[in-house]
Amino acid sequence: MNDPLAETAIALCHSADLVDGGLALAFDVRYAGRTCRAFAIRYRGQAHAYLNRCTHVAMELDYQPGRFFDGTGQWLLCATHGAAYHPGTGRCAGGPCRGGLIKIALSENAGLVRWHTAHDLQPAAF
Repeated sequence: MNDPLAETAIALCHSADLVDGGLALAFDVRYAGRTCRAFAIRYRGQAHAYLNRCTHVAMELDYQPGRFFDGTGQWLLCATHGAAYHPGTGRCAGGPCRGGLIKIALSENAGLVRWHTAHDLQPAAF
C-alpha cells in the first residue's frame, strides 16, 4: 500500500541556481494544514532550506523577494523585527527570535537540489 505522506524527493532546482549568500529560491509547502512559503539558499557551499516564517512573529522573513541574507552574506535576517538566524542551521543568532527556523531536508547530487518531503512538510499541491 502506498502512503501518500511518505517521504519523497522532489527536484527543486539546478545546483547552479543557488549562489553562496545570494538570492533564495522560493517554493510553497503544506505545513500544519496551511500553504506556506519556504526558501532554499546556499551557504558555504551547501544548500539549505527553511520555512519562511520568523519565530518571533509568524511572518515571512524576506524584505524583497528572495533576499534573506544581510549585507555580509553571513546571516539570515527578518526584515520586520531584525531577528538573525544562522544560514547553515537556522538557529537564532540574535534579536527577537524564539528558537530556530524550521529546517527542510535537502540533498544535492548530479547538479540538482532535491527536497525531501516529510509527513509535516508536503508540496502545496498535495
